[in-house]
Amino acid sequence: MGGEKRKQIRLTHYDYSHPGAYFITICTAGREKLFWEADEKNCEPGGTSVGAACGRPLLSEIGVKLDREIQNLSTVYEFVCVDKYVIMPDHIHMIITISQREAGRPQAAPTISRIINQFKGAVSKAVGRPIWQKGYYDHVIRNEQDYLDIWDYIDTNPAQEREVKFFSETEGIPWQSKKTKRPM
Repeated sequence: MGGEKRKQIRLTHYDYSHPGAYFITICTAGREKLFWEADEKNCEPGGTSVGAACGRPLLSEIGVKLDREIQNLSTVYEFVCVDKYVIMPDHIHMIITISQREAGRPQAAPTISRIINQFKGAVSKAVGRPIWQKGYYDHVIRNEQDYLDIWDYIDTNPAQEREVKFFSETEGIPWQSKKTKRPM
């Protein structure tokens, strides 16, 4: 039981500090649903949980702190940008890009692992306790079509969430990145 070895999911011989785009998924420990809360004003009688006879969910207090830390990533790391993200009840999806550094700058390039570990620590500190599962999932985005497919996946993921029964594109999604136009 305790001797199980975790499967290595990183690309071998790949430098995760190289400029490029990365699709990242991070889950809460035990897949605990921490990030959404029911909007009681939109609930039908008897509806008490997110999506259960309720309207579009709002971010919980923890979800708001998570959103703030996602938006803060590019200030912590000068050459890092979160192009797109969505906060789900128990996980987040992000497209993170690392851009080319200026020639001659001695600053060490952050790896995706370093960025994610710092990010997870900052969120846990803001919340006041550890909330994340060990590790994260990453996918190196290889080309423009891959990027656009992932962008669309992030856009449609909330609608596919089994618990969310009432989803409206026209109302806007407060728990999704502000960039709503797909890059061309």
